[in-house]
Amino acid sequence: MRKISLILASFFLLSAFKSGAHEFYLSVTEIEYNNEEQSLQIITRVFIDDFQNVLNERYDADIQLSQEAEEGAVTEHISKYLIQKLRLKTNGEELQLNYLGKEYDADQLVLYIEVENVVSFNQIEVTNEILTDLFDDQKNVVHVKVNGKTKSLLLMRQQETEKLTFP
Repeated sequence: MRKISLILASFFLLSAFKSGAHEFYLSVTEIEYNNEEQSLQIITRVFIDDFQNVLNERYDADIQLSQEAEEGAVTEHISKYLIQKLRLKTNGEELQLNYLGKEYDADQLVLYIEVENVVSFNQIEVTNEILTDLFDDQKNVVHVKVNGKTKSLLLMRQQETEKLTFP
């Protein structure tokens, strides 16, 4: 129960946080299975400054993430980073993520990802290493919704992968 409370509190903190420097490192990822389209629709929220820093450090680049003045190979680097750091498996098979795009929301970057041709499953394995290579205390909250039921995970550097089962 304490873990669920922490996850919910973290989600609300990230959603409500709109300005100023932050002293915590958190991302929130929502994964929803769409039965009709047989796809996973994924939304990940990260702080813009943290994500810009990790892209620049990891790819030795000079990327500027800004709605007004975006520079550099932003799309290529974001896609490459997400594919390396966010991994999903169902029925024992690694799924192919497709980065769709992003939008800016105050000091957050909202990333849109999709996985197509996903057959119905009872178990999903989620690996979320987003920003753990930059911050030791990075927390990644993941909400997975399948057939109207939502389950949540709290992933971090020491525990980047977990499985969820849906009856």
